[in-house]
Amino acid sequence: MDDSKGLSYFFLGLGIGVAVGIVFAPQSGEETRGLLKSKASEGTDYLKRRSDELKDSAGDLMEKGKTVVKSQREQLSAAVDAGKQAYREAVSSATEGRPGNQAV
Repeated sequence: MDDSKGLSYFFLGLGIGVAVGIVFAPQSGEETRGLLKSKASEGTDYLKRRSDELKDSAGDLMEKGKTVVKSQREQLSAAVDAGKQAYREAVSSATEGRPGNQAV
């Protein structure tokens, strides 16, 4: 069975189950609507809390990422500077060792 068909059948069954549950509910229509509203409100509150938690978590991860990137950038910059300095020293020692470039 294709996954999209399976998902469609699941939601179809869910809808039929909800409809049958409402029709055969032991409560009046008004009580059932009130129950559905309260459950929907609970679900909305849960989703709001969860989204706030995820937003905070994402913010923390972003700050950690910025810190790591800054640290790596500083290390790379230090390595480049050290490489430049080593090159300058190598070039200057090579030119000092040539004949005719020595001080008298």
